[in-house]
Amino acid sequence: MRLRGPWLAGVGLTPFGRQPGRSVLDWQAVAAHDALDDAGVAPRQVDAVLAGYATTTGHLMPADLLAEHLGARPDIAYGMSVGGATGLAMVAAAARLIEAGDAEVVLVAAGEDRASGQSTDTSTRTLAQVGHREHEVPVGATVPAYYALLASRYLAEHGLEPADLAPFAVQMRAHAAAVDGAHFRSPITVADVGSSARIAEPLRLLDCCPVSDGGAAFVVTAGPPRDVGVRIAGVGEAHRHQHVSEADFDDFGARRCAGQALDRAGRGVSDIDIAGVYDSFTITVALLLEEIGFSAPGRSGADVAAGRFDRAGALPLNTHGGLLSYGHCGVAGGMAHLVEVVTQLRRAAGGRQVAGRPRTGFVHADGGVLSSHVSVVVEAA
Repeated sequence: MRLRGPWLAGVGLTPFGRQPGRSVLDWQAVAAHDALDDAGVAPRQVDAVLAGYATTTGHLMPADLLAEHLGARPDIAYGMSVGGATGLAMVAAAARLIEAGDAEVVLVAAGEDRASGQSTDTSTRTLAQVGHREHEVPVGATVPAYYALLASRYLAEHGLEPADLAPFAVQMRAHAAAVDGAHFRSPITVADVGSSARIAEPLRLLDCCPVSDGGAAFVVTAGPPRDVGVRIAGVGEAHRHQHVSEADFDDFGARRCAGQALDRAGRGVSDIDIAGVYDSFTITVALLLEEIGFSAPGRSGADVAAGRFDRAGALPLNTHGGLLSYGHCGVAGGMAHLVEVVTQLRRAAGGRQVAGRPRTGFVHADGGVLSSHVSVVVEAA
């Protein structure tokens, strides 16, 4: 009897870093071809294409553009934009298309020349537009500044110091050291984080993810893949605010989003063997881990310092290095977390394979300033 999906049948991930010479479409196509090859699917077999936005191009129909470039002729083609949550939102949408019977093979892709395709000033101004155009952007606020406000509140609330967030940067760099294609691989220390350049107090340079070029893609299918199957067991979303000035600091949306995904999968946080959680800044991953319930309030930094989230820890986290070290090229940055979890569930991670035999993975992404949240629970079949 055929097992109906949704299944993550194919994944594709390029190296991340400053890599001039490829356009947005090039990065998307490279990742898409890798995912299609991984799934054993030809472009003409794809009946839905979902593509993420890119800040370096203003094309209004990214999914149609990518489909044409690949030689696909899908019945369904959507572009999507919910900030850093876009990649997982596309995966959730692909799962729903499969469950509704509207598609059998869905290609999800994103990529961007964010590092080499625009100046740092242009990138900063573009991303700052997630802020309120009358009350936040005109005063010169940037994305690091928005997150610095959250960090200041968090540290004050829990009686912590900036150094209590630094272990996240150290851990992600340690993970990236074993991963070919990571933007940064050289080891760092807590002292290095504290002595790095000030970006927006209390955040230092090493508290912030780099800007990268790269791409990522998935093939989601109704039927099981040909070899090692990973099933999408549950998805959840929550969109509680757009502007940080309107946020509920006790309920950003991560808790309810993760709860939906876990409930639909019939799982709880204690059932998760490996996780990927969005880490655009050290404060981002700290807040998300605590709201979701993987760490107690104010304790996530201590947990990472104690080794709980390393590859041999109780909950391996961002074992590819996360956004903080593997890199961040826009939408594909958040997708890399899911690529890594799928690779670990397949037991195909080589020398960085986590201990034991992980069966259930959890991935979470946020867009804006903890504005849009998407969670995905995946299981090894």
